[in-house]
Amino acid sequence: MTAAGTDAPRLPPVESWNPAFCGDSHMRIARDGAWFHDGAPITRPELVRLFAGLLRLDAEGYMLVTPAEKCAIAVEDVPFLAVAVEARDNALAFTTNVGDVVQLDQDHALRLADGVPYLHVRRGLEARLSRPVYYQLADMAVDHQGVMGVWSGGTFFALGDA
Repeated sequence: MTAAGTDAPRLPPVESWNPAFCGDSHMRIARDGAWFHDGAPITRPELVRLFAGLLRLDAEGYMLVTPAEKCAIAVEDVPFLAVAVEARDNALAFTTNVGDVVQLDQDHALRLADGVPYLHVRRGLEARLSRPVYYQLADMAVDHQGVMGVWSGGTFFALGDA
């Protein structure tokens, strides 16, 4: 487990930092989860994970935050992509493209927007479920009172009408 789980490397407390805004970071997170700086892909996974830990969603938009500065980052959809799902101890655990493992529960809920599933990862940041993960989830779905969905951690998460 990582950031949202119990064996997590500690994430920086970006929510408690209030540095001055320093402008645009010239960084972008594409819809497919790829990270870019000045148009060039960031190919080192460790660097992407580092930046992901500094990400925050403010009223003004997505920001990379350190104790000394806050810079805007462009995000095409949401910052993360759920790339795997696994059943564990009566719960579903999702792994993101940056290595977070998130257990689907009331604090890390699923939501559908125009039929696209999103998972709350942390601090208001979400992951869009990749197509293969969504298909896996659909295969796990059960009918509960006329609604198709999945159970995780004792909570039912709707995916659509039965």
